[in-house]
Amino acid sequence: MTAIYRLNANEIDAQFLDDIKAKFSDKQIEIVVSELDETEYLLSSKTNKEKLLAGIENINKGQNLTEVNLDNFL
Repeated sequence: MTAIYRLNANEIDAQFLDDIKAKFSDKQIEIVVSELDETEYLLSSKTNKEKLLAGIENINKGQNLTEVNLDNFL
């Protein structure tokens, strides 16, 4: 069985560890910890990558931009 957990390090507590112990009981497990690169994740989908790159191109060319007045949100 494989389980992937995505969480912030400060969310790891005794309850989280107890849940892992309960799920895998007496089985041997491997724990690998790695820092997530959000950019890599966002670019992993072809559709999302195309939209993000098009958005960057629009910004660089000053096209298709929407101006927002932040005073409207106060």
